[in-house]
Amino acid sequence: MSAIHLEHVSKRFPGFAHPAVDDCSLAVESGDLVVLLGPSGSGKTTLLKLINRLYEPDAGRIVLDGTDIRTIPAFELRRRIGYVIQQVGLFPHLRVEQNIATVPDLLGWPRERTSARVDELLDLVGLPRSYRRRYPRQLSGGEQQRVGLIRALAADPKFMLMDEPFGALDSITRTRLQDELRAIQQKLRKTIIFVTHDVDEALRLADRIAIMRNGRVVQHDTPLGVVTRPRDDFVRALVTSDDVLRQLSLVPVSAVLDSVARAPAPGAAGPSVHASDSLRSALSLLLQSGSESLTVTGNGGRAVGRVTFEDIRRAVLAGRAGASS
Repeated sequence: MSAIHLEHVSKRFPGFAHPAVDDCSLAVESGDLVVLLGPSGSGKTTLLKLINRLYEPDAGRIVLDGTDIRTIPAFELRRRIGYVIQQVGLFPHLRVEQNIATVPDLLGWPRERTSARVDELLDLVGLPRSYRRRYPRQLSGGEQQRVGLIRALAADPKFMLMDEPFGALDSITRTRLQDELRAIQQKLRKTIIFVTHDVDEALRLADRIAIMRNGRVVQHDTPLGVVTRPRDDFVRALVTSDDVLRQLSLVPVSAVLDSVARAPAPGAAGPSVHASDSLRSALSLLLQSGSESLTVTGNGGRAVGRVTFEDIRRAVLAGRAGASS
């Protein structure tokens, strides 16, 4: 069974004509980062709060690692799930180290273990350990968001819920934090549900994207599948799927590599591209170098596959054929 499984979940609020979440089913696999993408009012945040039992569903059920969450006391469930929000939510009267230690302290961790975890997490997001003694007001917006992220990671939860965590930041800081989240996810492989209405952010971060409209999931697919095989006109308009260069800019090389499963050539030399780089970067490098293929590298520079111009062309053409059929 999937790590998080929603089965025909609905939620209606008094005074509203339509449900906020309407007969929604969704499966999230262990270690995946799934983005809930859609316009305001599509039900994304409500769905996230249902998983965390901040709201209770009117119908359906939510299963976490095979257990119906209604059988888990709400306070215990929330301690098992990291939660990150746009407003950060740091306690202003507590120092950074105390904010990070909130859940470990509730779980009764020994002081030495908690202190070591604080240092480990500050290192993870590139903040100096001297920041332990600072108050939130002494940090920039991006630094506060980093602390909010690692506070959610402090007790090493298997699951993370992230509700537009970078939405209030400037574009440069936002891109930097997206890159940091991608690096953290490659290392830790948490099961993450991430809410955004920003298409670029969704395509840069997601293993899979669940596009929501009027409380329903209208397409659940890989980033490449969403931009090359939009299910309907709404999805097509949302991701502007007729812009090929934009598609290539936002989809990572790993998406094509996974689909063609092409092994690296033994002892191959020549240009290389990282699996997290964009297809547009790969295409540019192919054209500039005149090479027939690029070696694709993963963490540590290890070769994990190769990609050719034909791989990229076929993926885009196949997607367009699927979209027009």
